[in-house]
Order: sequence, then structure tokens, then C-alpha cells
Amino acid sequence: MNTIKMLGIILIIAGALGLAYSSFSYTKDTEAIKVGPIEMTIEEKQTVNIPVWAGAGAIVLGGLILLFGNRRN
Repeated sequence: MNTIKMLGIILIIAGALGLAYSSFSYTKDTEAIKVGPIEMTIEEKQTVNIPVWAGAGAIVLGGLILLFGNRRN
């Protein structure tokens, strides 16, 4: 399997995961106060939304790469 086909498959899988989960969240530590040896950190929960068009576009692009990726002129 060559790298072009691998890229197409990865895009299709990433697009399907994007459509299935539509968002993911992570925790970000920020330093709020630092006074001498004492410091206070705050954990903020961040959420990233994945647009539907991005997931669908990745699936379509991956499919096109699989169909037309090996064509030579």
C-alpha cells in the first residue's frame, strides 16, 4: 500500500470520527497567581467543536484521493 492510499484512508477515518464525535474537550492548566514560592493554578476545561462540513469534506477528499491518487499522465 503506497502513501497516497494511506493518506486517503486516514482522511476518511478522521472525517468519520469528526462526524461521530462532533467535539472534544481537554483540560488546560493556567497559572493564576504566583507569590514567592506559592503559586496557584486553575484548570480550565476547553471544548473544540468540529464542524460537520469539515468531517464530510475530509471523507470526500479521502475518497477522491483513493479514486484518483494513482493516476499518471
